Amino acid sequence: NEARIAVGLGATTLGIAGYEASLDYARSRPQGRPIGPGGKDATQPQTPIIQHADVKRMLLAQKSYCEGALALALYCARLVDEQHTGEPAASAEAALLLEMLTPIAKSWPSEWCLEANSLAIQVLGGYGYTRDFAVEQYWRDNRLNMIHEGTHGIQALDLLGRKVVMQGGKGLALLASKVGATIERARAVPPLAEHADSLAAAWQALTDATKAAWATGDPEEALANATPYLQTFGHTVIAWIWLDVGLCARAKFAESQSNDALRGKLAAMRYFFHYELPRVAAWLEVVQSRDDTCRTMNEAMF
Repeated sequence: NEARIAVGLGATTLGIAGYEASLDYARSRPQGRPIGPGGKDATQPQTPIIQHADVKRMLLAQKSYCEGALALALYCARLVDEQHTGEPAASAEAALLLEMLTPIAKSWPSEWCLEANSLAIQVLGGYGYTRDFAVEQYWRDNRLNMIHEGTHGIQALDLLGRKVVMQGGKGLALLASKVGATIERARAVPPLAEHADSLAAAWQALTDATKAAWATGDPEEALANATPYLQTFGHTVIAWIWLDVGLCARAKFAESQSNDALRGKLAAMRYFFHYELPRVAAWLEVVQSRDDTCRTMNEAMF
């Protein structure tokens, strides 16, 4: 478990490095002009590209991926400590949560912090594709992390084929209780209630799809779409992590409303809920229906 979590943390650090590099570039690179009610004014000086909405989108995506992945890694590190040093009941609970979360802590940063590196290259434009800037190497180095210590597909099979059904679903139920507790806390905070409801709906859809995948009891049918299931599980877990971060940021924000770092955390949380969590519906559709498009594809048809 610890080795796989370490792979996820390594992927996260590469994602953060790319994010910081592209953020610095976006702040200093002038190109284009602001769009006002009357369109662009060619007489105005060019603005740093960070002022353009689409560049902000790419930076927010990176921030939400990397900081969400880091928060998950830190949570898992705390569970490792609890497993080794806690009282017997707390140690057993931490061990069970780690069993559930390790495939996510390894695979999700490996996929989405790699995507963050791709977006970092995009922010730099053509320069990002050259060796004059480090972002292309961050992407190349990060590409390994979806492969070693168990490929993405293996993590998916482990999650859907073993982790969610082990001990009669005890691990999934324990994780659900943790997610549910965060949802209830967030529902009591008006600015976060909408996100709490979105997470509750996503978790319920994930639960329903888990049951549907195994409805026939046929492992071949259930596991054919394990990777979309892994992606859904990962996005839902990261949404939970972001909601918890949002609760912490809101509490701190009450003390200092001029804190831009806290504003940034809340903006990244909103981005994840508005732009990322909606992806799970499409991924779950093939899991829920046990879609056989890939499973029944004949080798000769390729």
